[in-house]
Amino acid sequence: MTIPAPKTAYGYMSFTLHAHLPYVVNHGTWPHGLEWLHEAAAETYLPLLRTLRNLERDGLAMHATINLSPILLEQLAHPVFKAEFPKYVERKILAAREDEAFFAQSGDGHFAETARFWQRYYEQALADFAALGADIISGFRHFNDKGLIEIITCCATHGYNPLLGTDESVRAQVRVGVATHKKHIGRAPRGIWAPECGYRPAGFWNYPVPAAGTNEIYPAFDRIGLEQAFAESELDYFFVDTHLIEESMIYTPYRMDTGLFTPYKIPTSEDDADRDAPKGSPKDIIFEESQPQRSFYQPYFVEGTYARTRPCAIFPRDPRTGLQVWSGELGYPGDGNYLDFHKKRWPGGHRYWEVTSSKVGLGDKQPYHPQIAANRTREHAEHFVSLVCDALRSSFDEKTPPILSSPFDAELFGHWWFEGPLWLEHVARAFARDEVPVKLINCTDYFDKFPPHGFLELPEGSWGKNGTDEVWMNADTSWTWTHIYAAEIALRNIASDGKWRDGALGERIMKQLCRELLLLESSDWQFLITTQAARDYAEERFATHQDLFREVLEMWRQFEMTGTLKPDFDERLAEIELRDSIFAEIDPSLWARQESK
Repeated sequence: MTIPAPKTAYGYMSFTLHAHLPYVVNHGTWPHGLEWLHEAAAETYLPLLRTLRNLERDGLAMHATINLSPILLEQLAHPVFKAEFPKYVERKILAAREDEAFFAQSGDGHFAETARFWQRYYEQALADFAALGADIISGFRHFNDKGLIEIITCCATHGYNPLLGTDESVRAQVRVGVATHKKHIGRAPRGIWAPECGYRPAGFWNYPVPAAGTNEIYPAFDRIGLEQAFAESELDYFFVDTHLIEESMIYTPYRMDTGLFTPYKIPTSEDDADRDAPKGSPKDIIFEESQPQRSFYQPYFVEGTYARTRPCAIFPRDPRTGLQVWSGELGYPGDGNYLDFHKKRWPGGHRYWEVTSSKVGLGDKQPYHPQIAANRTREHAEHFVSLVCDALRSSFDEKTPPILSSPFDAELFGHWWFEGPLWLEHVARAFARDEVPVKLINCTDYFDKFPPHGFLELPEGSWGKNGTDEVWMNADTSWTWTHIYAAEIALRNIASDGKWRDGALGERIMKQLCRELLLLESSDWQFLITTQAARDYAEERFATHQDLFREVLEMWRQFEMTGTLKPDFDERLAEIELRDSIFAEIDPSLWARQESK
């Protein structure tokens, strides 16, 4: 069925769902490891595809912008995941049957019925996975190819860009991400999710920590802005948090006759305008009588080196609706009727209790009623649509219709908030009604219809705690960066030297060195350490990739001296390649020293 384009609207709303998990294949199973990926696939990715399929069946679409991170794509395509996922689901089905038998014998009919609910739920997951030929990516690609969603990319392993220590590492994270997206999705991405909505501007930068085991600080340098790394990879837009818009400096374009988006700082006086204005005829220059107000409901181009030739845009995160959707205390997921995330029945791990209240302990949680919870999603969907319309209403009469951008971690929907995918479906159906003045749209379609006119010069920041880098750089995580910086600089030196370009063993060693650096750079390790969510696992994983990087680096040094490897080194390299078998076509030249443009 052909899905009609969104009707003419007074305003637009765009969901952006960021789907990402760190690399867990071949690195543990339970409680941390591959089980994370199985849970996300069963509880988020397959239910999201089910939601998209239901809408398509009825001639509707969510028109969401969905990021499938490159390292997630590599895992969903991995033969280990494809082989193990059905076994995981079958274990969940068996556990639900055992629960049903226990509750039936205990005379608890309600819990027995909930156990049957879980049997049906996981049987559906197994059937969906089989119908996709064990290829979840193909399901998302179908909706992307039909224009029902827009799939964008992310940095390769979700490296936190504001703290990465070389421009080459930033560029490599982006370019490997783009290449991996093309490989799995079949076409180049238009947008990118900056990990943790982290942004850094161009400018002189000092390393925040010394080299590992020393008091020596690496030399400071002029680094590129993140928008330049994105523009170099022909990406059109990314996302930033609200406070970066509030703290930005506004610019406006001039020389509109040329089609070049050259930024021009808005003059505060006629003298400033005369002094700073570019040469050109008066009709070519746009002056503003007063500085315009920043809006959270429009995209902007980012002022920077590439703004004059290949600008990259930002979509601001909406400050009003975000908390309503993700907060377990103040938002929809905290509703007492929804499934409680924390209380589980072991050994199967199924959940039989509702939230009841965020104030009560696990012992006071009440039995879960799936149908009552499903009905609440419809009510909350209507409430959300009214919130969006109210937020945009004051901008309905503007020349360019506003857009409200709502970015979330995709795993919120289904995994953390079990009813989330059903809520999304009801939201999409509500926005599709003729009388609703706001329509759904993906960010690429909006960007093409209504390109930005204003420029913002952004400060550094993220969507983390206090809007800063502190979740990833603090007293508990600073030690990780001492090792990351040493590894980045060592790899850049080897890549720049070029001795690895033999098309054989040298290139093979170098490719694995690049993979281990990318895995070392994953922002997930610092996040899990800081939040205490899985600190031991994160520290162990970081230490593992640190050791593997050093081990492969030793192999490289032997190869550099002798042109070969000892048999035990060659066997060990094969083991490491099998364990961390990601980004098969990785290009080590991406890490070679590049002059900032």
